[in-house]
Amino acid sequence: MTKFLQFDCDLDTFIEELKKHLNKNNKKIETLLAQKEKTYANFVKPLEMMDEYLEQFFTPLSHLNAVNNSEKTQKVYTEALPLVTEYSTQLSQNIEIYNAYKEIMQKEQTSLNSEQKRVLALNILHFELSGAHLDKKTKQRLQEINLKKSELSNNFSQNLLDATNAYEYIITDESDIEGLPKSEIENAKFEDNGVIKYKLTLQMPSYIAYMTYGKNRAIREELYRAYVSRAPQNAKIIDELLALRQEMSQLLGFKNYAELSLATKMAEDTKSVLGFLENLLENSIPQAKNELQELQNIAPHKLESHDTSYYAEILKKEQYDIDEEEYRPYFEQKNVIAGMFTFLDKLFNVTCKQVKEKLWHEKAYAYDVYENDILKARIYLDLEARESKRGGAWMHNWQTHCTDEAGKKPLASAFIVCSFPPSNDTNPSLLRHDDVVTLFHETGHTLHHILSEVNENEVSGVNGVEWDAVEFPSQFLENFAYEPQVLKMFAKHYETNETISDEMIDKLVKSKNFLSAMGMLRQLEFSLFDFKLHTKVYQGDEVQNLLDTIREKTALIKPPKYNKFQNGFSHIFSGGYAAGYYSYKWAEVLSADTFYTVVDENIFNSPTAKKYQNIILHRGGSQSMQELFHELMGRDADTTQLLRLNGIVE
Repeated sequence: MTKFLQFDCDLDTFIEELKKHLNKNNKKIETLLAQKEKTYANFVKPLEMMDEYLEQFFTPLSHLNAVNNSEKTQKVYTEALPLVTEYSTQLSQNIEIYNAYKEIMQKEQTSLNSEQKRVLALNILHFELSGAHLDKKTKQRLQEINLKKSELSNNFSQNLLDATNAYEYIITDESDIEGLPKSEIENAKFEDNGVIKYKLTLQMPSYIAYMTYGKNRAIREELYRAYVSRAPQNAKIIDELLALRQEMSQLLGFKNYAELSLATKMAEDTKSVLGFLENLLENSIPQAKNELQELQNIAPHKLESHDTSYYAEILKKEQYDIDEEEYRPYFEQKNVIAGMFTFLDKLFNVTCKQVKEKLWHEKAYAYDVYENDILKARIYLDLEARESKRGGAWMHNWQTHCTDEAGKKPLASAFIVCSFPPSNDTNPSLLRHDDVVTLFHETGHTLHHILSEVNENEVSGVNGVEWDAVEFPSQFLENFAYEPQVLKMFAKHYETNETISDEMIDKLVKSKNFLSAMGMLRQLEFSLFDFKLHTKVYQGDEVQNLLDTIREKTALIKPPKYNKFQNGFSHIFSGGYAAGYYSYKWAEVLSADTFYTVVDENIFNSPTAKKYQNIILHRGGSQSMQELFHELMGRDADTTQLLRLNGIVE
């Protein structure tokens, strides 16, 4: 068993070290290819581990660029990206490796285990999806496309971050700040020449707080306008990316990028995806219209897009007597983390112990993870928002559990990153319940990666899992953030240590599906827009026209003309969700079905929870999720459980 890597990234020498690393890899590839007799052990395994070590080397840079973004990290990352992209593209198009994999698959068919066969099958597919079998000119063009795509995606993300950080709105009239959470008022407050002022930003905690509680409608509209019109230069990037994706798809023999995307997913074809989304849409519209009417009934004017969060909070308090602010003292960040770890221990016999390690920021922490008292992994938590950090939340895997060439078993590690309200010397980080759900969600991803018991790193943890199934473990875990017996493990008032009352929990649970059909429509809008956008080439105004057409059915409040949501849709233009945003709902069917089975078995005594740990978490991507789910539940997933989870059906 090998030790964990120490987090270290020397920006001054990174490019030089990366070039050495890639050069060493290329020489090793030549040596491996020169072998007369190629086997899984002497050819596939070394290539697998080579890829793992490159990922381990590169991850600290990509992580730093996301959580401690600076001119220097941007410069180094921008310089490093084309080097890695070019190397990866050449590797994925190497016809000799492709032929060797096919030969080994045929020759060792009877002696390979199921994990090894899965590695070979996925690699052969990925080689074909990279054009390894195509002519030299086509492969050269695909390489150029991949380089340009990675550059454009990076620029898209950086433009969005820069635009978010560049904006601020200064309030001088204290009446305009009334109603905001005390902690947000404190965070916004600053002194300028002896005058107390308040700074609002487009960072998530600040933006959400004002849109939810800010009484001044004009300020809400100003913030909303700034948020939905960020990074207009990204429109040109979208056009370029869409054109490149379509060209790439056709070079690889697909009609469009949506079809190319589905080649590695659970969904069978484009018709299956669109039918799935349209079915959810039809089932959700009637309830969504009723929900909007309830909102409109309490507003003294016609509702606009910048009004919904504000009046939703008023209606929520009126219907459930629930005020997010009353709950936040019960969700102090450190208490939530400790309580979540207690829950994981009780559900899976997984324990987390904090370790001292010098990391990239004083607010980042490391924990060793034990399963059945055996050291299994290390996780790193960086949970608070700051200017140098990309918005949103994510899990990023670093090390993968596997068996290396020497027969040793490296331990796994991963990062959990969120954008929670920042703590300071006078104020702790008090979370909204939505933040708690987010933490559970990202921890679900993390467990999927670090608890793997697969020996081949390319199908261990989240590696090799179909993209439309990868959200299954995260969504499964997040649902427990509403369960009363789970909440009582950590929801304690940070000042009095009083456990949250049954009455407060009851209100929270009942409010869970508040405006859920409207929320469903919003997600379906994103999914339909993304998927249809990749069924042919849309350019310029066509992109907005497509979105407008979809919104005729999904947007019950028509957004203003200045809303250019697509310019900030980083999931599909700088993340991995292009023609795959539907995956959230697809996977949610699996998670809802599994979750209700565990709850019906009383959670902590659930045999299904133990089976889930052994089948889904331990086996990672070593089998198709379709096969694993069938083994877990003994049947196909029940779609109605997703509607039940959202309160749309009983």
